[in-house]
Amino acid sequence: MNALTTAARGVYLITVTPFTESGELDLASTDRMVDFYLACGVTGLTILGIMGEATKLTAAESGDFVRQVLRRVDGRVPVVVGASAAGFAPMKALTERVMDLGASGVMVAPPHTLRTDDQIVAYLNMVGETLGPKVPWVLQDHPVSTGVQMSASVILRVIREVDTCVMLKHEDCPGLDKLSQIRAASEQGATRRVSILTGNGGGLFLPEELVRGADGAMTGFAYPEMMVQVCQAHERGDLSRAQDIFDAYLPLARYEQQAGVGLAVRKHLLAQRGAIASAAVRKPGPRLSQQDLADLDRLVVRQTRRLAEIG
Repeated sequence: MNALTTAARGVYLITVTPFTESGELDLASTDRMVDFYLACGVTGLTILGIMGEATKLTAAESGDFVRQVLRRVDGRVPVVVGASAAGFAPMKALTERVMDLGASGVMVAPPHTLRTDDQIVAYLNMVGETLGPKVPWVLQDHPVSTGVQMSASVILRVIREVDTCVMLKHEDCPGLDKLSQIRAASEQGATRRVSILTGNGGGLFLPEELVRGADGAMTGFAYPEMMVQVCQAHERGDLSRAQDIFDAYLPLARYEQQAGVGLAVRKHLLAQRGAIASAAVRKPGPRLSQQDLADLDRLVVRQTRRLAEIG
């Protein structure tokens, strides 16, 4: 097992969950998807996230999917599993199951019922206690989906108090100043340093987030090689190259972030690229119109031309 640590860097790709046209879990396509992501150069995978349709899976399907991904990855990269749950008992049970299968860690977001800073910190302390001292976990900061606003000071309290929290998945938006504050606190010795991977959809602010001190990205996009190449160029100090690569993909990344249809867009493009057999989104889910498909065809052609121009 590649245990998740505070030194994690690069791109931990949030995966989709493949289904057949009839809505069944597609484990054969899961192998294709894992191979595709690894060929794109990702550093790790994150499964059963919000865009992984985790809430549409039965407990048995979740277990089958995690097992299939881990078997196919075979230890080549770390795999993080979403473990947020309504109660601590199911959170602990899922965590124990996936860690026994070989997961590298789990990801937890605070529930929408938390209202005050003290409630948030107390809850996340209980997460650490529930998961135990041997389970590294990711704190997901995604107020759009959770409704929970965590200030930089709250996140820093959690980092100081919960040693097993090794990574922040930062996807507050706008959140660049918050990211800067958290990174500055560790650089100044006010707290320990944890990994910060950013999750704003498709890497929409990735170049700026890397400049602010992010260690990489934890998000999904039908072209994960964009995030990989942007991170690599930034690591080399070639910020201009990183921005050029990002700019070539930006129209498609933006299109994929439309509320309601974004997952259908991502799955359509992944199916076009041969990463999954079907673009099916499990019901209830959106379907793309003919106009949507025409938009995507045009944007893919434009992207290909832009990439050829920058070389």
